[in-house]
Amino acid sequence: YATLDAFLQKWSSADQKEAILSELEERGVLFAELADQVGKDFDPFDLVCHVAFDQPPLTRRERAENVRKRHYFTKYGDQARAVLDALLEKYASEGIETIEDPSVLKIQPLDKFGTPVEIIRMFGGADKYQTAVRELESALYSLVK
Repeated sequence: YATLDAFLQKWSSADQKEAILSELEERGVLFAELADQVGKDFDPFDLVCHVAFDQPPLTRRERAENVRKRHYFTKYGDQARAVLDALLEKYASEGIETIEDPSVLKIQPLDKFGTPVEIIRMFGGADKYQTAVRELESALYSLVK
């Protein structure tokens, strides 16, 4: 990506961030080494923005807290908000790849909300759940620049 804008556009339009990360790894970007140099609490997104485009990195926890401060969850019901908050916590501790994988709904703490089917129904179906996850990702990365 020649510019920060080009990277941001590709990142924000990708349904699965893992595809971009794989593409970068195929081109020689070693995220483990970057994390060793910059810090392990940074998302691969922040590592790229920091190293390639001289942007100040935010930790995953800082990104999650910024989303919480903006009251992103208010348009959802109580149960759906609790699921999104748990996804946000998963992101803060494990990264974006975790929340993009639907199997995350089967593990703690998300399994306490019900089965994956029950959780998806809280959002009004699979399409609306996926939309909520994409909006959550958009909120996580919206504070760049």
